[in-house]
Amino acid sequence: MITDLIDGRDSFVLMPTGGGKSLCYQIPAMVRSGVAIVVSPLISLMKDQVDALKANGVSAEFYNSSLKSQEARQVLAKLHSHEIDLLYIAPERLLSEEFLERLAEIDISLFAIDEAHCVSQWGHDFRPEYQRLSALRVHFPRIPLIALTATADAQTRKDIVQVLGLGEARHHISSFDRPNIRYAVIEKHQPLNQLTTFLEKYRGESGIVYALSRKRVEQVAEKLKLHGIKSEAYHAGLPAAQRAHVQDAFLRDEVNVVVATVAFGMGIDKPNVRFVVHYDLPKNIEGYYQETGRAGRDGLASEAFLLSGTQDMMAARRMIEQNENENQKRIELHKLNAMISFSEATTCRRRVLLNYFDELMDAACGNCDICLDPPETFDAKEDAQKALSCVYRLDQGFGLKYVIDVLRGSENERIQTRRHDQLSTYGIGKERSEEEWSAIFRQLIHRGFLIQDIANYSVLKLTASARPLLRGEMELELAKPRISSKIKKVRKKKQRMDSPHDEALFDKLRELRKRLADEMNVPPYIVFGDATLMHMAQLKPATSDQMLEINGVGQVKLERFGEVFLNCIQTSRA
Repeated sequence: MITDLIDGRDSFVLMPTGGGKSLCYQIPAMVRSGVAIVVSPLISLMKDQVDALKANGVSAEFYNSSLKSQEARQVLAKLHSHEIDLLYIAPERLLSEEFLERLAEIDISLFAIDEAHCVSQWGHDFRPEYQRLSALRVHFPRIPLIALTATADAQTRKDIVQVLGLGEARHHISSFDRPNIRYAVIEKHQPLNQLTTFLEKYRGESGIVYALSRKRVEQVAEKLKLHGIKSEAYHAGLPAAQRAHVQDAFLRDEVNVVVATVAFGMGIDKPNVRFVVHYDLPKNIEGYYQETGRAGRDGLASEAFLLSGTQDMMAARRMIEQNENENQKRIELHKLNAMISFSEATTCRRRVLLNYFDELMDAACGNCDICLDPPETFDAKEDAQKALSCVYRLDQGFGLKYVIDVLRGSENERIQTRRHDQLSTYGIGKERSEEEWSAIFRQLIHRGFLIQDIANYSVLKLTASARPLLRGEMELELAKPRISSKIKKVRKKKQRMDSPHDEALFDKLRELRKRLADEMNVPPYIVFGDATLMHMAQLKPATSDQMLEINGVGQVKLERFGEVFLNCIQTSRA
């Protein structure tokens, strides 16, 4: 994908959070002549990325409303004098008539549209201003364009390609799997106690807790403080200066836990977030995936912990039902139901998550609560055949609830009017409850035997994988539904790194990093990330050449920090 962009070809990139999307345009930007224009919706994320690029010796700037007039003029002067390789900008400012006229005089190497799912009404964070980016094709038809996102189902991908004019683009779709993140869900019961118990495992580590409302965010943050946890609230209702202070303190490791609203993106690029907690149920899997993806960006072991409650589900449904746009309401209800299916899953959660993004796993992950504490299984071949046969007899034209009603022999008027009570599959599943059939259908969807057609009222359709099961050519075991039972919490001793290292030296290196970062007035990870310090504590380099073998140490950082870190390592040997 990097080569494609260097050669001037358009690209569409689907890559998980923390997977290195930024490199897809940052490297071509430094190779191609001119300035790369990077569109980003979040001011705070722009600053983080620019700071990180500058720390590595790259000429980058951002141009947004956070700049004072003098600073803005300096950035524009650099732009016109060809001193910038990458310029980060919000879509509204980019598409202003004044700025488009300015760009007409500039040598542009490429356009990069980050968070491209914002283009689509099917996406979880639709923004009308993003749809206007289609104008770039009109104004700059010869400039290569790359669209990038970490969260897009099949329908959202189609929208991105269509709106941004990427019909000829190369598609680069990597795995959504983040194997270093452990997924766990428990039934919500005394949530504050559940949260504080969970946080005991991560005392002194960085993490984010997402809650549904501003009021709850503030309440949870205050309660955590009373438990001796360095926490702060963060939501759109706080003064801008206070939000900036909280985010800065979090980035500098001076605040351990930030409690934030799920609807407000923090735009952070902090690599050492060890956990993400959802105190309330998210409204869709895309948002959940993106938010949990803020954990473990350095590749080290991290955890995504969700508290799931029936009241949360009902509240989310009520909120969606208030939408007067019937089409948008239908989309949001489908996405909420998929999120509920994930939270109630009795099969490997990672398989459920990846299946939502059309990625099938051949085996269970071994790193989620279901895999670590497996439910009981049963021979589900006959039940699965009943379910799939019913979908087939209904001409693959109805949704989950209707199919279950037919299976259970419901006498409702819709079934009788359509004469579906005459089908051979009518009533063949009456021995099971609606909840049990729902759980079985969810597992068949997660396993890839069925799909829900989101663009067609979420009707159930058979996949090619269903044929051998229908014909009795394969066996199938499913998990017994855990109806109203509490999911056990899986506790394992926290590990800071998968490979052994000198923990005492690691702590000294972290202290040194914090001191240097404070002197430079930057977040600690701008100096070195945790993974880099752990690699140092493992290999204990003694020379500059050995230091260059450490992941995350390049020539620029070696020259800036190599000597002082080598001295620290040498002192620890004495």
